Amino acid sequence: MKNTKAEDYVDFHLRHAWHKVSRMYNQKAKAHGLTMSIGFILLIVDKDGTPSTQLGPRMGMEPTSLSRTLKTMETRGYIYREVDRDDKRKVLIFLTEQGVALRKEVKANVIQFNEKLLNSIPTNKLQAFFEVMETIDEHVEDELKALII
Repeated sequence: MKNTKAEDYVDFHLRHAWHKVSRMYNQKAKAHGLTMSIGFILLIVDKDGTPSTQLGPRMGMEPTSLSRTLKTMETRGYIYREVDRDDKRKVLIFLTEQGVALRKEVKANVIQFNEKLLNSIPTNKLQAFFEVMETIDEHVEDELKALII
């Protein structure tokens, strides 16, 4: 690719779209005194508890940032931690009643936006998008593996 502009790269469009989506969700979260990270944690914590060690990889967050976010959520009363009954080395994260209520609000916002997208994108284009994203994910994984070696 010779004499290409930033707009000619796949990475540009991924970053541009994600930046806008992230900004939109952060603004919506801010209206409730939250951040997008807090909202995402609210969405992925299971009813039966989620090991804190699973949250970071699922969110793509560094351990330090995740610890800070969990501490904030615990201080605000959105979550609580319990040692796993079967494996005392595990710490499980649970939502409080307040956390469950916030989760419902966050989920409603996510569903509303996704429905808007699903209603405006033809099924065949959406399927192609998911296939392209899967291919991108595979290539990124390959690149990450090559960096570790």
